[in-house]
Amino acid sequence: MPLYEYELCEGDCKVCGGKFTLNRPLSAKPLTNCPACKKPVRKLLSTFNSPSKISLGAAKKAGFKVYKKISKGEYERQ
Repeated sequence: MPLYEYELCEGDCKVCGGKFTLNRPLSAKPLTNCPACKKPVRKLLSTFNSPSKISLGAAKKAGFKVYKKISKGEYERQ
């Protein structure tokens, strides 16, 4: 389920802090009001986290299997 970031259209709120993040299915209707304070909200454009470069050690620690190409069509597990 994707994460969506929202902020209040106007003012501030002690309950939601004026900004909040929700897990919502793609099929859900657009959120127009804060679930906590019921004030109007707008969806924010947000970025995603994508590592620019990952080391072999980090990949192994994350649970990925790492293979090295030894010849055409043949790979060896590291």
